[in-house]
Amino acid sequence: LNSVKEAVPGPPVDYAAVRAAIEDALDDNDDMGPTLVRLAWHASGTYDKHTHTGGSEGATMRFAPESEHGANAGLHTARDFLKPIKAKFPDISYADLWTLAGVVAIEAMGGPSIPWRPGRRDAASGACCPPEGRLPAADMGSKKDTIKHIRDIFYKMGFKDREIVALSGAHALGRCHTDFSGYSGPWTRAPTTFSNEYYRLLLSENWTKKKWDGPEQYEDSTGELMMLPSDMALVWDPVFRKFVQAYADDYDLFAADFAKAFNKLEELGVDAFHKQSWSEKFFRKSLLW
Repeated sequence: LNSVKEAVPGPPVDYAAVRAAIEDALDDNDDMGPTLVRLAWHASGTYDKHTHTGGSEGATMRFAPESEHGANAGLHTARDFLKPIKAKFPDISYADLWTLAGVVAIEAMGGPSIPWRPGRRDAASGACCPPEGRLPAADMGSKKDTIKHIRDIFYKMGFKDREIVALSGAHALGRCHTDFSGYSGPWTRAPTTFSNEYYRLLLSENWTKKKWDGPEQYEDSTGELMMLPSDMALVWDPVFRKFVQAYADDYDLFAADFAKAFNKLEELGVDAFHKQSWSEKFFRKSLLW
């Protein structure tokens, strides 16, 4: 990222204290947990492996146009929630703070411990905001197109089918709001508890199209729970479905796969984690001479 600030030596950040501050803030407002996960997800999930742009490096959602992208509607609440912590620990980058907050939120909601390391830099402006459309859409108009879209988006980030299904399990958390996404309702009855309930419900419930004036979504027999077309794609597609079944049957398997995939997601496009040393580059190049 040409306009990402280079790291400037300064006082070391006490990341354990930052983590504790996030935990304390969540103790006072545990409903914010799912939104912090969504912030970390959306800040990271814009990576394109073909152009090596996007990803958590830069925290570019602070700027327009990315802050105004439809997929990021409502995430200003999570960014504002973390501002007092940034003020208390000014030397942590926003990019590190957002990704750490996602990890801490998952753990606070009963999820697995997820590896995390600092090193992300902040962009100086919105000049390197990724284009809109890099995050998964909820619906592409047909089963076939929605399934293809999911693979196109995730493959561009470098994920495989198993990782796609594992990351989708984050929908066990939170709910949709009509004023943000147009969709309405929670995926599970425990939206602040990390679990494999999302997969179990996908397979066990009889999901039917909701009759309403809003966009296409599916509801369970009680009308209390919802699934998006992109969620249903995981059971419509036979390859995705076998992983849904595996995770519905085995929470520990899901938690382990999710932790690996989420760590990978949060490190996409971060120069500090992927730069080769000069000697490594020279050695690899020498093999071609």
